[in-house]
Amino acid sequence: MDELRSKIKVDNDAAQEHKSKHNHVDEKDDFFKQKVGRKRKTFNKDEEVSDGESQMPSQSTTQRRSLRNAHRPSNKNEIPKVKRTVKFTEEECLMCHQCQRNDKGEVVRCRSCKRKRYCLFCLKNWYPEWKNDDVAEACPVCRGNCNCKACLRSDELIKKMKKEVEEKRYGGNEVELSKYMLIRILPYVRQLNEEQMIELGIEAKRQGLSLSELNIEKAEYSQMERVYWFGFVSFILVSQLYPYCLVVDLMLCCSDNCKTSIFDYHRSCRKCSFDLCLTCCHELRDGQLLGGADPVELEFIKCSPEYLHGVKEKKKESEIHELPADAEPKNRGWSRSEWRAESDGSIPCPKVNDECCHSFLELKSIFGQAFISELVYKAEELAKAYKLEDTIETPDNWCSCPKISRNPDVRNNMRKAASREDSSDNWLYCPIAEDSRSFDLKHFQWHWNKGEPVIVSNVLECTSGLSWEPLVMWRAFRQITNTKHGQHLDVKVIDCLDWCEGEINIHQFFTGYTNGRYDWLNWPQILKLKDWPPSNLFEERLPRHCAEFISSLPYKEYTDPLKGALNLAVKLPRKCLKPDMGPKTYVAYGVAQELGRGNSVTKLHCDMSDAVNVLTHISKVELEHKNLVAIDKLKLKHLEQDKRELIRDDQEGETNIGVLSNSSSTVDGLSYGPELKDVENVKMNQENSMSIAEDASDGALWDIFRRQDVPKLQEYLKKHFREFRHVHCRPLNQVIHPIHDQTMYLTFEHKMILKEEYGIEPWTFVQKLGDAVFIPTGCPHQVRNLKSCTKVALDFVSPENLGECFRLAEEFRTLPINHKSSEDKLEVKKMIVHAMDNVVKNLYKIRYGETKVSLENVSVTD
Repeated sequence: MDELRSKIKVDNDAAQEHKSKHNHVDEKDDFFKQKVGRKRKTFNKDEEVSDGESQMPSQSTTQRRSLRNAHRPSNKNEIPKVKRTVKFTEEECLMCHQCQRNDKGEVVRCRSCKRKRYCLFCLKNWYPEWKNDDVAEACPVCRGNCNCKACLRSDELIKKMKKEVEEKRYGGNEVELSKYMLIRILPYVRQLNEEQMIELGIEAKRQGLSLSELNIEKAEYSQMERVYWFGFVSFILVSQLYPYCLVVDLMLCCSDNCKTSIFDYHRSCRKCSFDLCLTCCHELRDGQLLGGADPVELEFIKCSPEYLHGVKEKKKESEIHELPADAEPKNRGWSRSEWRAESDGSIPCPKVNDECCHSFLELKSIFGQAFISELVYKAEELAKAYKLEDTIETPDNWCSCPKISRNPDVRNNMRKAASREDSSDNWLYCPIAEDSRSFDLKHFQWHWNKGEPVIVSNVLECTSGLSWEPLVMWRAFRQITNTKHGQHLDVKVIDCLDWCEGEINIHQFFTGYTNGRYDWLNWPQILKLKDWPPSNLFEERLPRHCAEFISSLPYKEYTDPLKGALNLAVKLPRKCLKPDMGPKTYVAYGVAQELGRGNSVTKLHCDMSDAVNVLTHISKVELEHKNLVAIDKLKLKHLEQDKRELIRDDQEGETNIGVLSNSSSTVDGLSYGPELKDVENVKMNQENSMSIAEDASDGALWDIFRRQDVPKLQEYLKKHFREFRHVHCRPLNQVIHPIHDQTMYLTFEHKMILKEEYGIEPWTFVQKLGDAVFIPTGCPHQVRNLKSCTKVALDFVSPENLGECFRLAEEFRTLPINHKSSEDKLEVKKMIVHAMDNVVKNLYKIRYGETKVSLENVSVTD
């Protein structure tokens, strides 16, 4: 018994000592909590601390806390949790919706929803233009423009938009829009049918059969396959890019020749993977194979950093040459020069190997032998039934613009953009979005049908007001380390001085966007963000901004990427691999004055489709005195360098004097005649030419050329191409296509000489914040940023400009196969077929009823 009592006493003493130690630890913890006031916060090293939002603790910190709490005994005297009643939420809770913290003091409560509140710190940082009373009346969540991380990454709004596409969105005007689409598309479907009938006639004659007896084999390709020009690796590529979706896309490409998409009829070799489009077949029989020109060597000489600012480089025995980043030389493996069609029209496969050995290409069809013919027949039947044959012309009374020549004082909804003599198109249609929420579609179509750009002002006023600040977009896009996505801390940029690609931290880029960046000589460093976020990820990574952009677009019959009734791009089947139409963001620095070289520009080019470009954000960078001095000093060095390189003999012993005009010529904004003008004269000419970037809302300077001026424009560029600089700031030494190469930007002086020599000038205007610029297909254009700009653009295909899409597709297919513009990325012929099939089905259903005529036997769209 004594032994038992002794043992109990020892155990009690040990327990008392253990309890005393833990009480001491709890006292120290209580003291630490009173001193600090809250738990210590740990930051992920890749997250920004300055945004004032809660950061997730690292995994190691979480594990340490879990182990510490596991050994700590429960405290019976701990403070009970506050019950989150409705009264507590509306009157007592201090949790800020933006930063998810409750220790920042005073908050502003929303009287509308009575659930959200924002601390003064977050309001000052993220909503500086808002007054506290405005937030109290309706908080950012109620207004639909909250830019906290959770709201920015929410895809509820874009999902809602997609659900609405099944509903009627055009005020019961579907029949009229479908009839308008039918009569516009019908001529091009007829053209496709005529090409097929010619090929069928050749095949029937070769086989000695009539057209009715001819049986064309239907091409069979896996639904999971989309065959690109790079051949058999296509299935692997598609399975990697689209592992979770079924791809139903019966489209080929002219893989071994011109890269033009094969939408239906084509010729194919049974023994190898060689396919040929009908256009190439016709050219080969005529003895002039224009499509898929042989690759050309594209290389540029590297330079030292000093060369960029006029320092003369010493001649080197072996100069370093490099291929441009976007150049992809191709080796055919067969000879075009020896390839000939047979006298009966049959075409042998040009590949010679153990398996093929010149077997003949057989005619095949994707949709079916009579699909296009039946589609044309039904479309013509509908056109007669609706009496549409005589309605192709757009009536003049659709335009209500004032006649400028008769009443020059009236300027409503018009903007002067050119000073051409004896021309009626110097003024551009420029409606104001907030004045007419229901846009005048027919008025727009009157100008659009003439190939004129249209500028719609203040489109952002029609949205919820979500912030397009670069750092707000970055917060929505960036990811933390414990998610399945990458962090995306570094981005690719293009330096506009040497046109070379590099990488930069995204936060540093956006800091320079607002405050400016300068090189080692205080020259403005102008950077362009390349493909951020990737256009195919815009909706996924910036869902709220994507929904905001779509809601801002005017004339949604054309621009709606989900259900635009007059947008052929949305007529493709749902499970089809579609061309990348955007939205795309363009973020770049910019300064008001024309530097001569290194300006933030989008060089002269021509898009394959129509486009709408919205300026969503601008930031003016003020140049300091030292930068202005450096610019003037370095311009003189640039002038001397231009003088040396354009007049002296070049490295191959050929002189450039013959390239320069006897009267005058220009080099990056400087005029050359019998003698070079000095910088002061050029500066004076630029200041007297136009006043730009004076308005606080001015963002970018646009030049858009008329379609009818393209031949003269190309002639001028071919004559003066050596006066332009591109990669490594070197003068161009070759030109493949003066517009599609995208290597030239016409400065103010260039445009003056162009007008003097050829009598043409572009529409020139300043895009202001909130302006949506509509650019028609076939109009070459260039852009220069006057401030740091964020633009969002979307491509679409309108029925009015299909002829230009066809023309450009033919131009692109004749480029060398390693040219960056040679591939048929739009696939406009495939779009036309699917669009006509869709229109015919809809109109038959409306006019005759679902049971009268069924197109299921011939239709391939679902």
